Amino acid sequence: MDAQRAGGRIERELLILTRHLELTSPRRVRLDHNALDRSAYVLLSRLEAQGPMSVPDLVDAFGLTPSTLTRQTTALLRDGLVERTLDPRGGIARQFRITDEGRGRLRTDRDAIAAGLADVLGDWPADRRRRFVEDLERFNTDIEERTGRPWPR
Repeated sequence: MDAQRAGGRIERELLILTRHLELTSPRRVRLDHNALDRSAYVLLSRLEAQGPMSVPDLVDAFGLTPSTLTRQTTALLRDGLVERTLDPRGGIARQFRITDEGRGRLRTDRDAIAAGLADVLGDWPADRRRRFVEDLERFNTDIEERTGRPWPR
């Protein structure tokens, strides 16, 4: 299969995968409606992995506009999921750091998502699961290299 055809098939499967994740996300499954929305989940995951970040750091990491990230971080602040701290680089700049509440909510949602994925993978042979994880990691790191936006692991 040539790269163009493979790209088309992967695009379709990623669309379907994203839809499946939305349908089985903790927000849909849990009754308390305390699950994080997608943007909060992604931002908190990044802050957990990388540590405190400023709005310009987040703009660089995600390629989103400052106004978008300001709206998202304002919501996280309001919900007590992040806090503002002084930027050690000086000046009046501030960074956002995940709070214990944010870390706990992230862990709860991550565990629920991982459990759902583990349920799907449960019947797969161990070697097939390992290859799938390795291929997915390679796919993501290749994208990160091309976009210049690596995700800390």
